[in-house]
Amino acid sequence: MSDSKLVYAFGTGFADGNAGLSALLGGKGANLAEMCHLGLPVPAGFTLTTEICTYFNAHDEQFPDGFEAAVVAAMDKVGTEQGKRFGDDQTPLLVSVRSGSRASMPGMMDTVLNLGLNDVTVEALAKVTGDERFAWDSYRRFLQMFGDVVMGVSHDFFEEIIDDYKYENALTEDAAFGADDWRDICKRFRAIIQDEAGQAFPQDPYEQLWGAIRAVFKSWNNRRAITYRQLQNIPDDWGTAVNVQAMVFGNLGESSATGVAFTRNPSNGEKEIYGEYLLNAQGEDVVAGIRTPLYLSKKARLDSGLEELSLEEEMPESYAELLRVFEVLENHFCDMQDIEFTIERGRLFILQTRNGKRTVKAGLKISVAMQQEGLISKDQAVMRIDPMALEQLLHPTLDPNVHVEEITRGLPASPGAASGAVVFSADRAEAETALGHDVVLLRMETSPEDIHGMYAAKAVLTSRGGMTSHAAVVARGLGRPCVSGASAIQIDYDGRQAKIGKTILREGDVITVDGTSGRVLLGHAPTLEPELSGDFGNLMQWADKHRGLAVRANAETPAEAERARRFGAQGIGLVRTEHMFFDARRIFDMRCLILAADAKQRQTALDRLQPEQEKDFVELFTIMAGLPVTIRLLDPPLHEFLPHPEDDLQQLSETLGVTEEDLRLRITNLAEANPMLGHRGARLAVTAPEIYQMQLRAIFAAMRATQDNPAKIEIMFPLIIDAAELAYLCDMAQGLADEEEAAHGTRPEFTLGSMIEVPRAALLADQLATHAEFFSFGTNDLTQTTLGVSRDDAGKYMPSYVEKGFLADDPFISLDQSGVGILVDMAATKARHTRPDIKLGICGEHGGDPQTIEFCQRVGLDYVSCSPYRVPIARLAAAQAAIRQSKK
Repeated sequence: MSDSKLVYAFGTGFADGNAGLSALLGGKGANLAEMCHLGLPVPAGFTLTTEICTYFNAHDEQFPDGFEAAVVAAMDKVGTEQGKRFGDDQTPLLVSVRSGSRASMPGMMDTVLNLGLNDVTVEALAKVTGDERFAWDSYRRFLQMFGDVVMGVSHDFFEEIIDDYKYENALTEDAAFGADDWRDICKRFRAIIQDEAGQAFPQDPYEQLWGAIRAVFKSWNNRRAITYRQLQNIPDDWGTAVNVQAMVFGNLGESSATGVAFTRNPSNGEKEIYGEYLLNAQGEDVVAGIRTPLYLSKKARLDSGLEELSLEEEMPESYAELLRVFEVLENHFCDMQDIEFTIERGRLFILQTRNGKRTVKAGLKISVAMQQEGLISKDQAVMRIDPMALEQLLHPTLDPNVHVEEITRGLPASPGAASGAVVFSADRAEAETALGHDVVLLRMETSPEDIHGMYAAKAVLTSRGGMTSHAAVVARGLGRPCVSGASAIQIDYDGRQAKIGKTILREGDVITVDGTSGRVLLGHAPTLEPELSGDFGNLMQWADKHRGLAVRANAETPAEAERARRFGAQGIGLVRTEHMFFDARRIFDMRCLILAADAKQRQTALDRLQPEQEKDFVELFTIMAGLPVTIRLLDPPLHEFLPHPEDDLQQLSETLGVTEEDLRLRITNLAEANPMLGHRGARLAVTAPEIYQMQLRAIFAAMRATQDNPAKIEIMFPLIIDAAELAYLCDMAQGLADEEEAAHGTRPEFTLGSMIEVPRAALLADQLATHAEFFSFGTNDLTQTTLGVSRDDAGKYMPSYVEKGFLADDPFISLDQSGVGILVDMAATKARHTRPDIKLGICGEHGGDPQTIEFCQRVGLDYVSCSPYRVPIARLAAAQAAIRQSKK
């Protein structure tokens, strides 16, 4: 660090830094410098860079060479600017020491205020201000904060001393304390520091300063900061800057105040003054809740019915100046600002500004409004919104004003919130729903057999499985809230109850599942329905003008298809036909088909299934008229359709004319050691072609029924591993199309394509492209087969791989670009070499992940397909990816 600048000074009208140096100065330091350049009233100070933090944490908490001398010189400059001197016994300079990462981490790291006070300077402060009570109150605040943050003495010890003093002296509140009271408290505070820390409170101001700077740098790695970074995806190696700034005081009498303000309403985005202030208070009083803050504007006060005067009424000149600052900051930063301010004896100071956090609804309104006001472009408006945040608008959410007891947490597998009575089986869920009851399906894990219960339930909760488990994937597709992997739940199916710690959930007990946060709540919790406002429509319209990638939906029911169109899908990229067989009647026919003793029984089952399939396709094609519909023929392992050998098999055995014992033997013989790599997909068509033939005939019949307003049909074969295999299936489809033409005089128009789900298919993409007119990368299975990882079990160990940095992200949530991504890119290149006009897309759950969408844009795919609720997310993410690419 010998060549690096260590200290960046700022003050009235000057600053070494600027807003563009946030990586070095942190967001707070960079914005303080920028406000100084704008001529705003900012107390003088200096910023210690994030590079010092990195050095400090890498060198056993030592400062770099030259650090202390640079800080002393900077402090002298601040003193000159303020007309004071640090540690002086006549006009002492007091400072705050605050953290400031490049990403906002509110409350996660440490702060020390009033630093520089000691037994001597407190007397000087009293004399300079003419307010002895203020001086001793400031000193006790400093002792309490320094003792806690720097010397490790719990905050509770200090509060206990104050409470005891109130009891001894019949005082009820802090405001009743006089100067002598605070003087006595300071004495007791110094004593508790000595007792608990084993050393005296330092009287030397520079010793105080070094300790506070160390504490703030160390707080980068405290538990709450680490957790926050993990939740917000903030890199650990960024480090924090430290801002040392001259203190200004909002607690110097009735002409002083402190507050927090937003330039627009962060809840709804309206252009109105929003915030709070306190008279005669320091900044921490506003957020500590010791006193009830007051409103800034007269309108807000009147709307609330509060009698205490607003800042506008109490200090009209300072309020008017604050409004001017709002305008300057919004016009400069072109975003809604979150501002901390202090008024010291009628003089306004701005202590911080940053882009304010806001709800998604407010974010949309602010972005659209600022574009209409000419502050930002449409491109900038589109780039302002986090695509994943749109989920808050698309699903019911819990009413934040209602408190319900949380009983456990799991993984937030599918967003939204819903309440219902607990049931432990899919059949029970279906039966209770038929009676008009709302239910939550609680299972250890789900399988395809549970699809009818998942469809019937308002929400799904599992004790096992990850974010890409069967429950998670199906729930997202159905639009059902889901919490998976809630491992604290112990389920007793026989007893029809579950245990969570000391809580017993019995069938019929009502719970609420919050799939957005992963919380499970006891009882019914009210929800708020989504509102897709005009601002949403405007922003999505702007986004769509930039998109190169088409966005389709994964859907197989009419409700899903209609939702997909409503959310702006440009077709269906994946119809999982296996999901169409899981209602009670159809799964019985499928079981008859699989377990048939002869060709006659198989044909009987197929004859019952084909009209049902045809009906499904007619509904989908009608809804998606004019748009592409990609139909994946049957894919899951056959045994997933089968009952368990211990189930009641009487009806099935009677229909097939065999004994239950023989039936159980057949079921057992169909079991596979590794079914996800077993008898499924194209392999099913090779060994039992009549199933695919039935599906193809149903597709062609549905196309004939909807020929007046047709959809664009794409037929896709799953789990392909070889060009000859694909050629065999294409020939099957074309042969049946010949039959359709011969029988009805019109040949159905369709395209044929292949899923790319295993590495061999990616490696042979050029050969497959001689037969396929399109590829769809099934990235869920391609990830499993490339990494050799089961997505249903990955949740047990994958978090450790991400935490240790072996993988950047969970590969089932965001595409593994350095592994699976290479296969996708390679397959796309090879396929286009053979067939330049081949259409390429992805249809795994990754299709709704913004990082994966950016990858798809980069490698030139044509479309992504995702669950209907993620369509708006994908549209916005695709637009942002296109905008970023255009600027490179």
